[in-house]
Amino acid sequence: MQETLYRQDTVPVQYALNLSARELEVLKLLVEGYSNPEIVRAMYLSINTIKTHVRSIMNKFAVECRIQVAVFAVRHQLIK
Repeated sequence: MQETLYRQDTVPVQYALNLSARELEVLKLLVEGYSNPEIVRAMYLSINTIKTHVRSIMNKFAVECRIQVAVFAVRHQLIK
């Protein structure tokens, strides 16, 4: 786990900021603890669309799970 957290610190923040407007919306809800079905209801999008956005965010942050996405976003102050 420590190795993975260190890996998060090596991702340039400017790369992480290359999120679409929709990805930023999904990220905000994810950081607030919303599950995929809750994000679907909040954003009126399909589950597959939400999964695609979450996967894209994870790829851009170079992390492997939702918790790491939230930690990365908070650590780098991407969410206000």
